[in-house]
Amino acid sequence: MPPYRLQVLLEMRERAKEEAEQAFSDAVKALEKEKAELKRLEEDLEKRKAERKQKVMAYLQQVMAKGATGVNSLTMMNRYEDRLKDEEAQVALEIERQKEAIKVAEKLVEQRRREMAEAAKELKAIEKHKETWQKQIRAERQAKEELNQEEIGNTLFLMRQRK
Repeated sequence: MPPYRLQVLLEMRERAKEEAEQAFSDAVKALEKEKAELKRLEEDLEKRKAERKQKVMAYLQQVMAKGATGVNSLTMMNRYEDRLKDEEAQVALEIERQKEAIKVAEKLVEQRRREMAEAAKELKAIEKHKETWQKQIRAERQAKEELNQEEIGNTLFLMRQRK
């Protein structure tokens, strides 16, 4: 069988499909990483809120135990609680940024999925062309063989007729 004239193109399409699959896989892994980071941040925020309540209660009990219920002690406690709330707000902002990062990663996954499907479609088209070409070559060979067989048969028939 003669070499397939579009073999280089077929190999290029195969590589493109493999690269698209790898890019899709990488995008999915990146998305999972972003989701894991979001989960970690949300858990951190919940932990901080619970700790803030515990720390404020502990500080309040400490102040009460000393017997100093002055304005200065309560002001310090309020400042301490505000600082903890600010830290929580910072984590909440990070969570929002992380949600945006997840949206970007999801869009990238979808884009990579489309690219992978397109690469697979292009490869399938060239494979179909190769299959059709191979059938055509086989049919041409078959026809040549049948013609040769017919010629041999006719020659033998004519030789028998002449005898």
